[in-house]
Amino acid sequence: MKFRLFMAFLAVFWGFLAAAHAADGWPRQIKTSHGTLILQHPPQRIVSTSVTVTGTLLAINAPVIASGATSPNTRIADDQGFFRQWGSVAKQRGVKALYIGEANAEAIAGEAPDLIVISATGGDSAMKLMSQLSAIAPVIVVNYDDKSWQELAAELGEASGKEADAAKVVASFDQREKTLKQSLHLPPQPISALVYRPDGKAANLWTPASPQGQMLQQLGFTLAQPPANAASGHTQGIRKDIIQLSGENLAAGLNGKSLLLFAGDKTDAQRVESNVFLSHLPAVQNKQVYAMGNDTFRLDYYSANNLLTQLETQFSGH
Repeated sequence: MKFRLFMAFLAVFWGFLAAAHAADGWPRQIKTSHGTLILQHPPQRIVSTSVTVTGTLLAINAPVIASGATSPNTRIADDQGFFRQWGSVAKQRGVKALYIGEANAEAIAGEAPDLIVISATGGDSAMKLMSQLSAIAPVIVVNYDDKSWQELAAELGEASGKEADAAKVVASFDQREKTLKQSLHLPPQPISALVYRPDGKAANLWTPASPQGQMLQQLGFTLAQPPANAASGHTQGIRKDIIQLSGENLAAGLNGKSLLLFAGDKTDAQRVESNVFLSHLPAVQNKQVYAMGNDTFRLDYYSANNLLTQLETQFSGH
Protein backbone atom coordinates (compact mmCIF):
# COMPACT_ATOMS: atom_id res chain seq x y z
CA MET A 1 0.00 0.00 0.00
CA LYS A 2 2.76 2.37 1.00
CA PHE A 3 4.65 1.51 -2.17
CA ARG A 4 1.61 2.30 -4.33
CA LEU A 5 1.14 5.60 -2.53
CA PHE A 6 4.83 6.41 -3.04
CA MET A 7 4.63 5.62 -6.76
CA ALA A 8 1.48 7.71 -7.06
CA PHE A 9 3.30 10.57 -5.34
CA LEU A 10 6.19 10.24 -7.76
CA ALA A 11 3.83 10.27 -10.72
CA VAL A 12 2.22 13.47 -9.46
CA PHE A 13 5.64 14.97 -8.72
CA TRP A 14 7.06 14.23 -12.18
CA GLY A 15 3.83 15.41 -13.73
CA PHE A 16 4.18 18.66 -11.83
CA LEU A 17 7.75 19.09 -13.05
CA ALA A 18 6.74 18.37 -16.63
CA ALA A 19 3.94 20.92 -16.37
CA ALA A 20 6.33 23.47 -14.88
CA HIS A 21 8.79 22.96 -17.72
CA ALA A 22 5.98 23.28 -20.24
CA ALA A 23 4.85 26.49 -18.58
CA ASP A 24 8.37 27.87 -18.94
CA GLY A 25 8.48 26.91 -22.59
CA TRP A 26 10.27 23.58 -22.29
CA PRO A 27 10.71 21.53 -24.33
CA ARG A 28 11.42 24.24 -26.91
CA GLN A 29 12.42 24.40 -30.55
CA ILE A 30 15.44 26.56 -31.38
CA LYS A 31 15.67 27.63 -35.01
CA THR A 32 19.26 27.95 -36.24
CA SER A 33 21.03 28.47 -39.54
CA HIS A 34 21.60 24.71 -39.56
CA GLY A 35 18.10 23.50 -38.82
CA THR A 36 15.80 23.31 -35.82
CA LEU A 37 17.13 22.05 -32.50
CA ILE A 38 14.77 20.57 -29.91
CA LEU A 39 15.84 21.01 -26.28
CA GLN A 40 13.93 19.08 -23.62
CA HIS A 41 15.02 21.16 -20.62
CA PRO A 42 17.23 24.14 -19.73
CA PRO A 43 20.87 23.11 -20.15
CA GLN A 44 23.01 22.85 -17.03
CA ARG A 45 26.39 22.00 -18.58
CA ILE A 46 27.22 24.04 -21.69
CA VAL A 47 30.48 23.57 -23.57
CA SER A 48 31.44 26.33 -25.98
CA THR A 49 33.75 25.30 -28.80
CA SER A 50 34.07 28.98 -29.78
CA VAL A 51 36.17 31.25 -27.56
CA THR A 52 34.45 34.16 -29.32
CA VAL A 53 30.98 33.04 -28.24
CA THR A 54 32.01 32.18 -24.68
CA GLY A 55 32.08 35.84 -23.64
CA THR A 56 28.43 36.30 -24.56
CA LEU A 57 27.46 33.11 -22.72
CA LEU A 58 29.17 34.43 -19.60
CA ALA A 59 27.47 37.82 -19.94
CA ILE A 60 23.99 36.25 -19.85
CA ASN A 61 24.91 33.94 -16.95
CA ALA A 62 24.54 30.79 -19.02
CA PRO A 63 25.93 27.69 -17.27
CA VAL A 64 29.04 27.36 -19.44
CA ILE A 65 31.43 24.92 -17.79
CA ALA A 66 34.18 24.68 -20.40
CA SER A 67 35.39 26.39 -23.55
CA GLY A 68 37.86 26.21 -26.35
CA ALA A 69 40.73 28.67 -26.01
CA THR A 70 43.23 30.57 -28.12
CA SER A 71 46.98 31.00 -27.69
CA PRO A 72 47.65 32.09 -24.10
CA ASN A 73 49.60 35.09 -22.81
CA THR A 74 49.14 37.38 -25.80
CA ARG A 75 47.82 40.91 -26.21
CA ILE A 76 44.28 39.55 -26.43
CA ALA A 77 44.40 36.42 -24.24
CA ASP A 78 45.25 35.59 -20.63
CA ASP A 79 47.24 32.67 -19.24
CA GLN A 80 44.37 30.25 -19.99
CA GLY A 81 43.90 31.41 -23.56
CA PHE A 82 40.66 33.20 -22.69
CA PHE A 83 40.03 36.73 -23.92
CA ARG A 84 41.29 39.29 -21.44
CA GLN A 85 38.02 41.24 -21.32
CA TRP A 86 36.23 38.31 -19.64
CA GLY A 87 39.04 36.00 -18.52
CA SER A 88 38.62 36.98 -14.85
CA VAL A 89 34.89 36.23 -15.02
CA ALA A 90 35.62 32.78 -16.46
CA LYS A 91 38.07 32.08 -13.63
CA GLN A 92 35.57 33.16 -10.98
CA ARG A 93 32.98 30.77 -12.43
CA GLY A 94 35.41 27.89 -12.83
CA VAL A 95 35.20 27.65 -16.62
CA LYS A 96 37.70 25.10 -17.88
CA ALA A 97 39.94 25.70 -20.90
CA LEU A 98 39.56 22.49 -22.90
CA TYR A 99 42.04 22.95 -25.72
CA ILE A 100 43.92 25.61 -27.68
CA GLY A 101 42.88 26.20 -31.27
CA GLU A 102 41.40 23.20 -33.05
CA ALA A 103 38.43 21.59 -31.32
CA ASN A 104 38.91 18.23 -29.59
CA ALA A 105 35.82 15.99 -29.51
CA GLU A 106 37.27 13.68 -26.84
CA ALA A 107 37.96 16.59 -24.47
CA ILE A 108 34.44 17.92 -25.04
CA ALA A 109 32.87 14.50 -24.38
CA GLY A 110 34.84 14.25 -21.13
CA GLU A 111 32.91 17.21 -19.73
CA ALA A 112 29.53 15.44 -20.17
CA PRO A 113 27.81 18.50 -21.65
CA ASP A 114 24.07 18.73 -22.20
CA LEU A 115 24.50 21.47 -24.85
CA ILE A 116 27.40 22.20 -27.19
CA VAL A 117 27.77 25.58 -28.90
CA ILE A 118 29.53 25.82 -32.27
CA SER A 119 30.28 28.87 -34.40
CA ALA A 120 29.42 28.52 -38.07
CA THR A 121 32.39 30.56 -39.32
CA GLY A 122 35.64 32.01 -38.07
CA GLY A 123 38.90 30.54 -36.89
CA ASP A 124 37.22 28.97 -33.86
CA SER A 125 34.56 27.13 -35.85
CA ALA A 126 34.22 23.39 -35.13
CA MET A 127 31.79 22.61 -37.95
CA LYS A 128 33.91 19.74 -39.23
CA LEU A 129 33.24 17.91 -35.95
CA MET A 130 29.49 18.47 -36.15
CA SER A 131 28.56 14.80 -36.56
CA GLN A 132 30.85 13.64 -33.74
CA LEU A 133 29.66 16.31 -31.34
CA SER A 134 26.00 15.67 -32.16
CA ALA A 135 26.48 12.14 -30.84
CA ILE A 136 27.61 13.58 -27.48
CA ALA A 137 24.89 16.17 -26.84
CA PRO A 138 22.54 18.56 -28.65
CA VAL A 139 24.53 21.03 -30.75
CA ILE A 140 23.52 24.60 -31.53
CA VAL A 141 25.28 26.36 -34.41
CA VAL A 142 25.45 30.16 -34.21
CA ASN A 143 26.80 32.87 -36.48
CA TYR A 144 28.66 35.83 -35.03
CA ASP A 145 29.90 37.36 -38.29
CA ASP A 146 26.54 38.74 -39.45
CA LYS A 147 24.93 40.01 -36.25
CA SER A 148 25.58 42.16 -33.22
CA TRP A 149 26.53 40.62 -29.90
CA GLN A 150 23.11 41.72 -28.66
CA GLU A 151 21.37 39.58 -31.28
CA LEU A 152 23.68 36.68 -30.43
CA ALA A 153 22.88 37.14 -26.73
CA ALA A 154 19.16 36.90 -27.46
CA GLU A 155 19.69 33.72 -29.50
CA LEU A 156 21.82 32.10 -26.81
CA GLY A 157 19.41 33.29 -24.13
CA GLU A 158 16.57 31.40 -25.79
CA ALA A 159 18.67 28.23 -26.03
CA SER A 160 19.91 28.39 -22.45
CA GLY A 161 16.74 29.63 -20.76
CA LYS A 162 18.49 32.87 -19.87
CA GLU A 163 16.23 35.20 -21.84
CA ALA A 164 15.77 37.56 -18.89
CA ASP A 165 19.51 37.85 -18.28
CA ALA A 166 20.15 38.47 -21.96
CA ALA A 167 17.50 41.18 -22.08
CA LYS A 168 18.95 42.80 -18.96
CA VAL A 169 22.55 43.12 -20.21
CA VAL A 170 21.38 44.26 -23.65
CA ALA A 171 19.15 46.95 -22.14
CA SER A 172 21.94 48.14 -19.85
CA PHE A 173 24.41 48.39 -22.72
CA ASP A 174 21.94 50.03 -25.10
CA GLN A 175 21.21 52.73 -22.53
CA ARG A 176 24.91 53.47 -22.11
CA GLU A 177 25.34 53.56 -25.90
CA LYS A 178 22.45 56.00 -26.35
CA THR A 179 23.81 58.27 -23.61
CA LEU A 180 27.29 58.28 -25.14
CA LYS A 181 25.97 59.03 -28.63
CA GLN A 182 24.61 62.35 -27.39
CA SER A 183 28.05 63.51 -26.22
CA LEU A 184 30.23 62.23 -29.08
CA HIS A 185 32.07 64.64 -31.36
CA LEU A 186 32.78 62.42 -34.34
CA PRO A 187 36.05 62.59 -36.27
CA PRO A 188 35.90 63.42 -40.01
CA GLN A 189 33.46 61.09 -41.80
CA PRO A 190 33.24 58.60 -43.39
CA ILE A 191 35.60 56.32 -41.50
CA SER A 192 37.40 53.08 -42.27
CA ALA A 193 37.27 50.60 -39.38
CA LEU A 194 39.92 47.91 -39.66
CA VAL A 195 42.29 45.41 -38.10
CA TYR A 196 45.84 46.25 -39.21
CA ARG A 197 48.12 43.26 -39.71
CA PRO A 198 51.44 43.18 -37.80
CA ASP A 199 53.50 43.08 -41.01
CA GLY A 200 51.83 46.25 -42.27
CA LYS A 201 51.04 44.68 -45.63
CA ALA A 202 47.38 43.78 -45.13
CA ALA A 203 44.26 44.64 -43.18
CA ASN A 204 40.77 43.34 -42.53
CA LEU A 205 38.14 46.01 -43.11
CA TRP A 206 34.95 45.76 -41.06
CA THR A 207 31.80 45.77 -43.19
CA PRO A 208 28.41 47.29 -42.26
CA ALA A 209 27.24 43.72 -41.49
CA SER A 210 29.95 43.17 -38.87
CA PRO A 211 29.22 43.68 -35.17
CA GLN A 212 31.85 46.44 -35.17
CA GLY A 213 30.29 48.12 -38.19
CA GLN A 214 26.79 47.87 -36.74
CA MET A 215 27.87 49.38 -33.45
CA LEU A 216 29.69 52.28 -35.07
CA GLN A 217 26.69 53.07 -37.26
CA GLN A 218 24.39 53.02 -34.22
CA LEU A 219 26.66 55.65 -32.67
CA GLY A 220 26.40 57.87 -35.74
CA PHE A 221 29.57 56.92 -37.62
CA THR A 222 29.44 56.47 -41.41
CA LEU A 223 31.47 53.62 -42.90
CA ALA A 224 33.39 54.42 -46.08
CA GLN A 225 32.60 52.14 -49.01
CA PRO A 226 35.85 50.78 -50.49
CA PRO A 227 36.28 50.52 -54.27
CA ALA A 228 34.69 47.37 -55.69
CA ASN A 229 38.03 46.09 -56.98
CA ALA A 230 39.81 46.52 -53.64
CA ALA A 231 38.45 43.37 -51.98
CA SER A 232 40.24 40.04 -52.12
CA GLY A 233 37.95 37.55 -53.82
CA HIS A 234 38.41 34.55 -51.51
CA THR A 235 36.56 36.07 -48.58
CA GLN A 236 33.42 36.85 -50.50
CA GLY A 237 30.50 34.56 -49.71
CA ILE A 238 32.35 33.08 -46.72
CA ARG A 239 32.77 35.96 -44.30
CA LYS A 240 30.20 38.74 -44.17
CA ASP A 241 31.97 40.79 -41.54
CA ILE A 242 35.30 41.56 -43.21
CA ILE A 243 36.87 42.57 -46.48
CA GLN A 244 40.49 41.51 -46.82
CA LEU A 245 42.82 44.18 -48.18
CA SER A 246 46.37 43.47 -49.25
CA GLY A 247 49.09 44.65 -51.62
CA GLU A 248 48.16 47.62 -53.75
CA ASN A 249 44.54 47.31 -52.60
CA LEU A 250 45.46 48.13 -49.00
CA ALA A 251 45.75 51.88 -49.52
CA ALA A 252 42.90 51.97 -52.03
CA GLY A 253 40.55 50.21 -49.60
CA LEU A 254 41.33 52.54 -46.69
CA ASN A 255 39.52 55.51 -48.20
CA GLY A 256 37.88 56.85 -45.05
CA LYS A 257 38.71 60.33 -43.79
CA SER A 258 39.47 58.76 -40.42
CA LEU A 259 40.89 55.33 -39.55
CA LEU A 260 39.70 53.39 -36.50
CA LEU A 261 42.07 50.57 -35.59
CA PHE A 262 40.46 47.60 -33.90
CA ALA A 263 42.54 45.00 -32.07
CA GLY A 264 45.21 47.67 -31.80
CA ASP A 265 46.76 50.24 -29.46
CA LYS A 266 48.64 53.51 -29.88
CA THR A 267 51.72 51.63 -31.11
CA ASP A 268 49.67 50.22 -33.99
CA ALA A 269 48.36 53.69 -34.81
CA GLN A 270 51.94 54.91 -35.00
CA ARG A 271 52.84 52.04 -37.33
CA VAL A 272 50.02 53.05 -39.68
CA GLU A 273 51.15 56.67 -39.65
CA SER A 274 54.75 55.65 -40.43
CA ASN A 275 53.84 53.26 -43.29
CA VAL A 276 55.22 54.94 -46.43
CA PHE A 277 52.63 53.17 -48.58
CA LEU A 278 49.84 54.82 -46.60
CA SER A 279 51.44 58.24 -46.11
CA HIS A 280 49.36 59.82 -48.90
CA LEU A 281 46.03 58.93 -47.28
CA PRO A 282 44.11 61.97 -45.98
CA ALA A 283 43.46 60.21 -42.67
CA VAL A 284 47.21 59.71 -42.17
CA GLN A 285 48.19 63.19 -43.32
CA ASN A 286 45.61 64.78 -41.00
CA LYS A 287 46.51 62.56 -38.02
CA GLN A 288 43.02 61.03 -37.92
CA VAL A 289 44.18 57.54 -36.90
CA TYR A 290 42.68 56.18 -33.67
CA ALA A 291 43.31 52.96 -31.71
CA MET A 292 40.21 51.21 -30.37
CA GLY A 293 41.96 48.78 -28.00
CA ASN A 294 43.47 45.30 -28.20
CA ASP A 295 40.27 43.54 -27.09
CA THR A 296 38.02 44.71 -29.94
CA PHE A 297 38.85 41.97 -32.47
CA ARG A 298 35.64 40.19 -31.43
CA LEU A 299 32.84 42.07 -29.72
CA ASP A 300 30.95 40.68 -26.77
CA TYR A 301 29.29 42.46 -23.85
CA TYR A 302 32.65 43.01 -22.14
CA SER A 303 34.72 44.21 -25.09
CA ALA A 304 31.84 46.29 -26.46
CA ASN A 305 31.69 48.16 -23.14
CA ASN A 306 35.45 48.67 -23.31
CA LEU A 307 35.00 50.01 -26.85
CA LEU A 308 32.44 52.53 -25.59
CA THR A 309 35.03 53.66 -23.05
CA GLN A 310 37.63 54.11 -25.80
CA LEU A 311 35.20 56.13 -27.92
CA GLU A 312 34.19 58.23 -24.93
CA THR A 313 37.84 58.96 -24.09
CA GLN A 314 38.82 59.94 -27.62
CA PHE A 315 35.70 61.60 -29.04
CA SER A 316 33.62 62.88 -26.14
CA GLY A 317 34.00 66.50 -25.06
CA HIS A 318 36.62 67.41 -27.70
